[in-house]
Amino acid sequence: MIQQQTIKQNSRGKIFVVSAPSGAGKSTLCTKIIARFPDLAYSVSHTTRLPRDGEKDGVDYFFITVEEFKDRIKKKLWAEWAEVHGNFYGTSLKFIEDKIAQGKHLLLDIDVQGAKQFKRSFPEAVTIFIMPPSIVTLEQRLKKRATDSDEVITKRIANAQGEIAQSSFYDHIVVNDDLERASSQMLNIINSEIADK
Repeated sequence: MIQQQTIKQNSRGKIFVVSAPSGAGKSTLCTKIIARFPDLAYSVSHTTRLPRDGEKDGVDYFFITVEEFKDRIKKKLWAEWAEVHGNFYGTSLKFIEDKIAQGKHLLLDIDVQGAKQFKRSFPEAVTIFIMPPSIVTLEQRLKKRATDSDEVITKRIANAQGEIAQSSFYDHIVVNDDLERASSQMLNIINSEIADK
């Protein structure tokens, strides 16, 4: 078991962008990392979709209207944004700039498309791709969840193959074949990146 870490505060914060195919365990890993690094803040995205049961505004997402979102696109207020299944998702440029100017370190959970956009706004961001052990394992995990139809799972697997094909874009690749080992690898990446600062 890894002990809770304390990140040394520097003049400007570090940004860590994490991406993964659906079912690779990204959310679980990010939750473990945040729990072990109390000084690492989780960046909350904005979305136009309606809140799901139990979701809280400002905690899970900032929920805004389509009109507000599009207005912010025109004003170039997003560090990255995308339209997914008819809903918009984005990361506030001001939120990121304010946090890192305060010396806060940030963890962002965004898809491959968003990570590429984000890297254009913040080239210093450290990118981490969570790789499933195999497509077969990924498919088994998605089926075990029992939340999606076979059709949706087939679509997710096709998307996953496309995302994996772009993994060379990332600074670091972590294979999530064992949760403890993968989280230890992520902790080591974060520690070494901050130490190099």
